[in-house]
Amino acid sequence: MSFAMKSPAESSSRTEFSVLLAADSFKGSASSEAIEKYLEAGVLRALPHAQIKKVLIADGGEGTVDAFVSGCGGKVKSVQVEDPFGRPIVARLGMLPNGCAVVETAEAAGIRFSSCTDEDARRASTYGVGQLLRAALDLGVHRIYVGLGGSATSDGGCGMAEALGALFLDTSGKQVIRGLEGLTYIAHVDMSHFDRRVYDTEIIALSDVNNPLSGKHGAIYTFGPQKGLLFSRLREYDDRMRHYAHTVSAATKDNHALSTGAGAAGGLGFGLLSFCGAAAMSGIQALLDAVHFDEQLQGVNLVITGEGRMDNQTAYGKAPVGVARRAALQGIPTYAVVGSHTEDISKVHEVGIQQVFASAPAGLSLEECMKRTPEDVSTAAERAVRSFIRKF
Repeated sequence: MSFAMKSPAESSSRTEFSVLLAADSFKGSASSEAIEKYLEAGVLRALPHAQIKKVLIADGGEGTVDAFVSGCGGKVKSVQVEDPFGRPIVARLGMLPNGCAVVETAEAAGIRFSSCTDEDARRASTYGVGQLLRAALDLGVHRIYVGLGGSATSDGGCGMAEALGALFLDTSGKQVIRGLEGLTYIAHVDMSHFDRRVYDTEIIALSDVNNPLSGKHGAIYTFGPQKGLLFSRLREYDDRMRHYAHTVSAATKDNHALSTGAGAAGGLGFGLLSFCGAAAMSGIQALLDAVHFDEQLQGVNLVITGEGRMDNQTAYGKAPVGVARRAALQGIPTYAVVGSHTEDISKVHEVGIQQVFASAPAGLSLEECMKRTPEDVSTAAERAVRSFIRKF
């Protein structure tokens, strides 16, 4: 790639250098919008006359509603729902101008609501996610995007389906308790009162993982411990999930336990596929399509992406790599500014991110790093742009 570029000291009536910022949130520290603000400050320190474009991104986790609404010119609607433990909360729903809605699992069933104990992880339910889906249906939308990241739940989407009218009954015909705790008692699924509007609505499950519902790579073994499930009981909990999948498959006449993304959000992916006929899709790819990202790359010289912690898993469907692949198709290089990264990030480089700049100084506590995020991210962005300039 070649382009004409004046030195930062030279003034010009037109911009010679364009940078597109498309960074994911630094989880627990700053949103995508905030990170891009810090990146912009650093870029302009290196090149005061640079043209800056900003695209909020997310891969299905926290920030998905904001990214879609910002990129598509939509609006946010507040809905009263239940949190994972049945407490009333207000969650946000994204409404897009084209008649689509965006539901973010983290809004109603996010891990921030949980103390991450084994008890909380067993009790947590996706009921509030189902309430958000029902609210979207009430608004008459024709498509609903459901972001599956950041959940506190491991209920296989049972709570979501209950909110839409499914009844999960034990051998005596009584409804079972919500959450993973109740899955083992389900003997029958009554779909007679299920909201039929679901079948006339395109539902797209957005995720950055491909895990099946159960087994060593499934929802319980892979994601359960980070939600609080005890390692010593994972086999027992996985057996509950298998039992649940068998019962649901008998009721729906479909078997999605091994489908790509079934294990996302503690099995909510499975619930959406089984009960709602959802299609699974990469969260970042769906977002980039919705905001016409390829068009926004026109005239751009450098893309800067990022995330809080980068490792080789980033290469498998995470937001920064989704961005880099789109940029590479147009011959545009992508650099990443991250909070930190592992020593080996070779796979990230293989899939399109040329250079990675860590912003957090070594040796500091997480709390100290979070306090320093604004300035450290700006400084790293400045380093990234100056490094790029030296190549031309």
